[in-house]
This record gives sequence, structure tokens and C-alpha cells, in this order.
Amino acid sequence: MQPKALIVEDDEAVRNTLAKVLTSSGIQSVLTASGQEAVKTLGGETFDIVLLDLNLDGMDGFEVIHALRDDGNQIPVMVVSGRTEDVDMLYSLEIGADDYITKPFNPVTLAAKVKALIRRSQASSAVSVIEIGPFRFDNETLKLYKDGNELQLSAKESAIMKLFLDNPNRIFSRSSLYDLIWGNANVDDSAIVVYINRLRNKIEDDPSHPTHIQTVRGLGYRFIP
Repeated sequence: MQPKALIVEDDEAVRNTLAKVLTSSGIQSVLTASGQEAVKTLGGETFDIVLLDLNLDGMDGFEVIHALRDDGNQIPVMVVSGRTEDVDMLYSLEIGADDYITKPFNPVTLAAKVKALIRRSQASSAVSVIEIGPFRFDNETLKLYKDGNELQLSAKESAIMKLFLDNPNRIFSRSSLYDLIWGNANVDDSAIVVYINRLRNKIEDDPSHPTHIQTVRGLGYRFIP
């Protein structure tokens, strides 16, 4: 089945350019010009990815991301924005965006990133439940349980945790985590440390002496079920 993307962009020229790039890559597009229209469309149709501008009249891109994640919708979101400040990128990723690309964009790079996000999302949903050690992760609801109790995770925490559960005992460097979770986005070096600490506070019996998410000095992090 042909993948389908929702393009949310108020500039008609950019909107049409994005559609042409995706069409040339075999991806069907539905075009919207406002945040409100995007949320309404997502409530009635199924898509594989959202390409989202931030500067939208009325409901801006940040509010669209919040609305989707608060509703439990984990569709991949790629922000395509003219905003080049790190704070905008970091905030977008913090609240649940999966990647961030700035305008003007390279069509080949954008198409490759879109296809990679779609592949990653489809692969994640192939197995409905992961059970390992005291943990259970539901790929459909993106909920994590430990010893039968649900742990409340943000979108990025959930993505990191799923990566760990899929790859127990494997060492991930910070750069590999950036690539796999943020899609090569230019994330501040402290971001991974912040997310790892948040996860430890939620899944460890004693976060100051973690037994599940271990630091491997000079190499990165390893998950021990």
C-alpha cells in the first residue's frame, strides 16, 4: 500500500513543493493549511507521517504536536520550519516531534528522512507487545509497564525505552541514540543525559544506583532487563 502523508503548511508554494517531493518518492499527500484543519483531518483519516510547519495562523505547529500526543496519537511528525533557533528545534523534539528540518530544505534529504521515519514507525508496530524481565511494552498504545504497573512516559522517553527493550545488553553511544531517536537532528549534548535520568527516575527502584539503564564509561548506555 502506498504510504500517505499529511502536509500542514500555510504557504501554498512550499506546500506544493513538499507534495511534489513526496509524490516523486511514491508517497501520497493530503494538503492542509492550518493546525485546526490538520487535527480534524487526522481524527478522521489514517496517515503514515505528518510534515508540519510551526508558523501557522490560529493553532500553531507546537499546539498541533501537543494535541496529537495528548490524544495518544503517535504518528511520526517531521517539523519543516523556517525557524533555525536551537530552542525551537529542541522544544519541538521535547514535546513529541520525531525530526526537525529547516527551510530551505534539500528535497533529496527531506525525502530520505521521511521514508526513514515511515520505515521506523512501521517496524515498531510489527510486534504488538514486547515482554522482557519485569517490563512489558505495548507497541499499539506505547505504554510501558513494570511488574504490571503502568509507568507514565513522554513520547521521547517511550522511544528510547522501546529501543532499549528491542536491544537488551547492547551498548548505545550518545551519537547513535541521537541518530536513532532524533534522526540526526542537531540535539544539544546534554539532552540524552536529561532523558536517561528521567527514565531512571521512572523505571529504577533506586535511580541513584541504576540496575537497568547502566552507564558504560566512555562508551554510552546499556539496558539490562
